[in-house]
Amino acid sequence: MTETAAQAHAIAHIDTHAQDLSAWTSTIFDFGETAWREYRSAEWYVKTLRDNGFSVEEGSAGMPTAFAANWSNGVGPSLGLYAEYDAVPGNCQAATTIQKPRDGLSVHAGGHTDPHSGLGTAGLGALLAIKSAMERHNLPGTLRFTGEPAEKVRGSKPIHAAKGYYDGLDAILSFHPFYMLPMCNTVRWETHCGAAYSMIYRFVCDEPESWGRSDGAPIPQAHSAVRAPGANDALMMMYMSSKSLRDSMLPHQGGWSISEAILTAGQATADNLPAGLAEIQYMMRMPTIEMAEQVTAVLDRNAEAAARMTGCRFERHWVCKSRPGLANHALAKTVWQSIQTVGAPRWPEEARAIAREIQKNCGLEPMDNPFLAECETLMDPEEAEAILRRDLAPSQTHSTSDDYTDMSWQAPLARFYIARPTLTGPAGFRYPAWVMNALGGIPETIDPMVTTAAKVLAHAGLRILQDADARKAARAEFDQRTGGGIGGSRWIPPLCDYDPPIHFRWPEYVETARGRDWWIPSSQP
Repeated sequence: MTETAAQAHAIAHIDTHAQDLSAWTSTIFDFGETAWREYRSAEWYVKTLRDNGFSVEEGSAGMPTAFAANWSNGVGPSLGLYAEYDAVPGNCQAATTIQKPRDGLSVHAGGHTDPHSGLGTAGLGALLAIKSAMERHNLPGTLRFTGEPAEKVRGSKPIHAAKGYYDGLDAILSFHPFYMLPMCNTVRWETHCGAAYSMIYRFVCDEPESWGRSDGAPIPQAHSAVRAPGANDALMMMYMSSKSLRDSMLPHQGGWSISEAILTAGQATADNLPAGLAEIQYMMRMPTIEMAEQVTAVLDRNAEAAARMTGCRFERHWVCKSRPGLANHALAKTVWQSIQTVGAPRWPEEARAIAREIQKNCGLEPMDNPFLAECETLMDPEEAEAILRRDLAPSQTHSTSDDYTDMSWQAPLARFYIARPTLTGPAGFRYPAWVMNALGGIPETIDPMVTTAAKVLAHAGLRILQDADARKAARAEFDQRTGGGIGGSRWIPPLCDYDPPIHFRWPEYVETARGRDWWIPSSQP
């Protein structure tokens, strides 16, 4: 299609503000805040949005580090964009060419892996460019921009969806940095991300003195309560039994995974008392809700058995229940046209020189073009779909997971990927994880992804706002796939029936007498 004046204005706006986008990306990267604890990042977004004329609800849906921003230029179509900004514990990396944590921290602190630091600022850059184009060309409509914490545990979007924050939108655009071939500089077609369930099992040893006594009478000797296994033993039994049963929980086909994290332990400083509290979190990714329910039933039985054997009781607390994604070919075509117009990102010589230095520091011979060829190449969505399907069973409808999927059941959604800087290398060589993390923070290497994604979001967003036929086609397909839209015969309602899990001991930065620190001490003993 012919590019409109509004689209051209938005692209120019992003070019003009490229240095701002770069600085913003570095700011969020340096915060490196992890799930449910992104206080500085959320505060920064809220202030920036208000400074640019948006009304902002802080703490949306009961999540302290979430927000919902709105701006309207009169009655008209509505568009949804969003930011993610959570980092991952154990991935603290400086924006440099050697393995090095950010100043004053250890590698155990938070760091951006995907990187959400660039994901969010690309969305913000597009949002402001669309707003500027709407004002310049007098385009009616509404922009909604949500702040989505805790994506790494699939946290906020199922909650926002259940509370109605995506309702009434004509379209939602979902961008993610490229993370696996063939999903690079393309749009997801039919096979979207699957379901994800996450929960915390809490074991509590309230009455250790009663363990092992059939009559419920206390153990007579002082300090003998230590004979009760207690919460740590319950947690370890849960951990080991679930790990040993992993292969039996799900079919061997399909892209599924179960991961765990131990959150807290309620010891009495290793005194001769049983641990009173221990918590373990599980995160499962699978194609269908039915598979998630199957695994949950097994984990519940394991938790009950572990609790009974150790003199404990157990509680299950939900972290997330997200739905599998809903495709929308009509909207995907619209975004693909914008990707073709904008083109793939290009890395200048300054970025290539930095990448060569990383290769040298990894013991490799530096390459003339150190970046993966696919990073600067477009991939047709249907061709990408065919490649993706080669490794999937014909019956498998979804692959991997991400909580954008909950948005797709509330409004037509397109999910697309723009290449993040990724290095090539000799056959069989695997770069250490810090390399990708560093490339996501070094401005020269991450900026091409941010500006390209912002341009695609802005270009496609304005197409949606200006083209009634494109909106109508996307809505018709949404209604057809859901059997009548929201509430239709094939529509899956939100699964979220829990409060935001914000009160658990999630890893975070803390203020101490030693200054600002990570909850796992930064310094070595």
